[in-house]
Amino acid sequence: MASVSEDEAMRRAIALAARGLGATSPNPVVGCVLLDADGEVVGEGFHAYAGGPHAEIVALAQAGRRARGGTAVVTLEPCDHTGRTGPCSHALIAAGVARVVVAVPDPNPVASGGAATLRAAGVQVDLGVRGDEAEAGNIAWLTSMRRGWPYLIWKYAATLDGRSAAADGTSMWITSEAARIDVHALRGTVDAVIAGVGTVLADDPRLTARNLRDGTLAIRQPLRVVVDSSGRTPTQARVRDGAARTWVATAAEVGAGPDGRVDLAALLAELHHRGVRAALLEGGPTLAGAFLAAGLVDRIVGYVAPKLLGAGPTALLDAGVTTIADAIDLELTDVTQVGPDLRITALPRKREA
Repeated sequence: MASVSEDEAMRRAIALAARGLGATSPNPVVGCVLLDADGEVVGEGFHAYAGGPHAEIVALAQAGRRARGGTAVVTLEPCDHTGRTGPCSHALIAAGVARVVVAVPDPNPVASGGAATLRAAGVQVDLGVRGDEAEAGNIAWLTSMRRGWPYLIWKYAATLDGRSAAADGTSMWITSEAARIDVHALRGTVDAVIAGVGTVLADDPRLTARNLRDGTLAIRQPLRVVVDSSGRTPTQARVRDGAARTWVATAAEVGAGPDGRVDLAALLAELHHRGVRAALLEGGPTLAGAFLAAGLVDRIVGYVAPKLLGAGPTALLDAGVTTIADAIDLELTDVTQVGPDLRITALPRKREA
């Protein structure tokens, strides 16, 4: 059982890991805190970007000789393979670390095995310390690796009566600038932003992550994905402006479902193949309904404005619900006021087979 100092060290490691959100894909976010033999913090680090040094390597560099005989507290099982960087398990062994405390085992068969390698070298390994907390902080990557398609967040903005636009089609702006800034921060944490061709034709969105105050683009841009079954995306659409990579996914390329439209499961599998671990579904209501009906949405983030329209398009169309017994039940996980609006975060409850 972990001592209090190790428990606190894991809390710190989880906070460090969060600093890498949006920058490490297709790798996970990882944090590490190194304690010397007396339990004093002598090094810490996090995985800052894909291809860069892993959290353990950063922490070991800070600790130097004081790592020998100490304890490494890590949010994810140290990797055991050589990719763009060497295996962290070997680095910990070479540094003379006596004990490794891990929150979550690595589900990636390519990189897992670090715990076994460490134990074989005589290093004590403890698993599961603050596992739920570390899992939540790395949920997109872990979910994606376990099942083979990205963690999908559906984001929408609507009035209190569920309208996404007025009767005349105007929708700028339903929510406040504070909410829109929050959305751009959310875009910065994912690898892809998905929209349907209907949204592209109606609103001509950029789908980039940017600073709304001065219009500057974030350094790292998510892949822009247009779900366009028959290839109707105009050549002059802003999603083709070169500000970020864009993939117009057609039924001919991805494959079609029974309705002749892009097969959404195949789309997500292809995105995973392209290194996408977390994706943000932004529009429109028909596409959102199709993803929900297929059970492919992992999290919902709704921005609800204190406005009433009484008419106009709704934020969601057919989601496969025909009777109240079929309603998609949600687990509310957070309700936060953002400017004058509410940001509601919820998880769709899995239906029993």
